[in-house]
Amino acid sequence: MFPLIILFLRIYQNQAASLIQNSTGSLDAYGVCHCSVIHLNSNFPVDHMESLEIANRNLTIIVNEKITKIHSYESTVIVYMEQLKGLTRRVEAMEKGGLSYTELDFELIKLEIKEMENIILQLKTSLNGSNVIVDTLYQEISNISVMVSQLEVYDNNNVLVIRREIAELQKRLEECQQNNSKPNLPSLPPAHYGTCDHGHIVNISKPYVVQQNLLGASYKSGGWGKDSLLGADQNTFWVAPLSTDIRTMNYIYRYASYNDLLLYKYTASANLIGSNYGQGAGMIMYNNTMYYNCHNSNNLCKSNMKTNVVERLALRDATYNNRFSYSSTPWQDIDLAADEEGLWVIYATEKEGGKIVISKLVANTLEVKQTWSTSLYKPGVTNAFMVCGVLYATRIYRTKMEEIFYMYDTKTGKEENLSIPIEKMMDTMHSLSYNPNDHKLYMYSEGFLFTYDLTFLPNK
Repeated sequence: MFPLIILFLRIYQNQAASLIQNSTGSLDAYGVCHCSVIHLNSNFPVDHMESLEIANRNLTIIVNEKITKIHSYESTVIVYMEQLKGLTRRVEAMEKGGLSYTELDFELIKLEIKEMENIILQLKTSLNGSNVIVDTLYQEISNISVMVSQLEVYDNNNVLVIRREIAELQKRLEECQQNNSKPNLPSLPPAHYGTCDHGHIVNISKPYVVQQNLLGASYKSGGWGKDSLLGADQNTFWVAPLSTDIRTMNYIYRYASYNDLLLYKYTASANLIGSNYGQGAGMIMYNNTMYYNCHNSNNLCKSNMKTNVVERLALRDATYNNRFSYSSTPWQDIDLAADEEGLWVIYATEKEGGKIVISKLVANTLEVKQTWSTSLYKPGVTNAFMVCGVLYATRIYRTKMEEIFYMYDTKTGKEENLSIPIEKMMDTMHSLSYNPNDHKLYMYSEGFLFTYDLTFLPNK
């Protein structure tokens, strides 16, 4: 627009110069100048002037339209840059294992990336040339698209693989039903939950992945399950992630149903304060009360989930603070357990040289009712649990595999060696607890919640 004004000024200057060359003038008595001008060229370019004015008007309209469009694109770019930042954070969290991700998560992210790619391509086409900001944005979107594809391929936690295997199994089951064919499975007696009318454990199923705990993968250690009192309400679930120090239990989350657990919709949470903090992943829910090792002590604590009242009592001679914890899970010197016969505590003492000691507890008072000593060195064990008064201990067998290698029967005082493999999806079993109401093991491992089904030797 400025060049056009300069053009007008030059035209006027040329015309003025021409006029000055053909002029005369005089002063009157008052000193006023009177001039006369002879215009030799009487044809002033009026038509040129009108054309220039029209061209100027049209250019102004076009420029304003372009400016408006640029502002619109600028706003769009800002919006999508914010979306890109959000996507970047989500993908980084997925890389680090900070979120639980499923096939649906991958597909949603892919759709968002595709949408942004389309917008960027439209911007590049509209701008008719290279633009540094747009080109950079397009490159970042391309990079994040490649990153998501790689994450889906490698899928470190095998979540997608498991879900696809489940879908394949469901398909095969439907085909069996359509063909009226029955799978050729060995005949086993029906399970009598809550009774001990069976022999020892003979098999453990593959792990079933429930989901990640609600606080994320940084909360690697903790415990979870249902109330282990025989006959207790089995609709509610509890989850107790330890802090990121894998030592301190501050919160216990409760869920009214399995669906609520999957949706992270907890109905209540208990906040343990000060000296009532828990220590280690040896907690167990029994009769609507959480039993656990009190922080920085050999005391047993019980927290009533209805009243939040906490009671405590010292466990005589028990070592604590990693003196004799399990080999792969620190701060679990004192491990609570429950089975068909009641409440137990698994620990070690200096007197027994770090070997496992089992005590039967009186649930209401936390007092020890009876004690058994074993020959098994506790730091050589990865975890332990009780079933029908029998202690089962685990150890590392090979990569992604552990085994139940030892059992101790408190009824007979007899020890026995076993070799029952336990398949793992994560490196460490941070907690392992048995529920007599469904014959399942509940495992908390690397921030994820798992279950196993147990098979017992039938009585002869």
